[in-house]
Amino acid sequence: MITEQAIRDKAASAVRHFWKCRATQKKEQGTKRGVKDTGSRSAVTGGKQLDGFVQAVASIIQDTGATETSIFTGSRGATNLPGYFRAEKNWDLLVVGDGRLLACVEFKSQVGSFGNNFNNRCEESIGNAHDFWTAYREGAFKGPLRPWLGYLMLLEDAPAARCPVNVREPHFKVFPEFRGASYATRYQLLMRRLLRERLYDGAGFLMSNRKDVAKGIYIEPDPEIGFVTFARSLHAHVAAHVAG
Repeated sequence: MITEQAIRDKAASAVRHFWKCRATQKKEQGTKRGVKDTGSRSAVTGGKQLDGFVQAVASIIQDTGATETSIFTGSRGATNLPGYFRAEKNWDLLVVGDGRLLACVEFKSQVGSFGNNFNNRCEESIGNAHDFWTAYREGAFKGPLRPWLGYLMLLEDAPAARCPVNVREPHFKVFPEFRGASYATRYQLLMRRLLRERLYDGAGFLMSNRKDVAKGIYIEPDPEIGFVTFARSLHAHVAAHVAG
């Protein structure tokens, strides 16, 4: 069984990769194109920042005894699954063993532009899960085995993410926990509810300040949706089927 320290070390390494990759992409795109993307978009359009987390989760899965050939990521391709409301979706990581879908994971991040992107992240995470489970119910994935679905979010730890956010209530009142809540708190509520409503079997929420890139420092505001809890749940699920 993989240790808690080993899991935390993998998370720290993934955080370092994330910030270094963003900085490198932003610099290279400005140099190669001659025209820099607006704002932080130059650090987003490269799309490889979360590869460290993909690799970390893949190594945790391999610790169960699952073979490398059963793990599919963007670098290997073949990560599309059928949907119910759409033909297919390209996920970030799949585990497929003996023709059965064992696990599926989505990785997301947000740096800046908190107000512009939060609702999009909510809609994506809820919609993707609903589509996934409806497809499962309708027999899209072979066999009776219920797959494990995970969602991992890394949020920049910045003052703008921790400031209270106003709500608009022209007709009806929002739930009280949202009143005065920052975007960081809203993400915590989202991730916890995705887990408790069984939309996802594992939900991981981490925050990191870009100034901590060298040490890979990150925080887990809520242990229920921390990386260790997320990793152990996934590890146990895959291990049970590898052993069986």
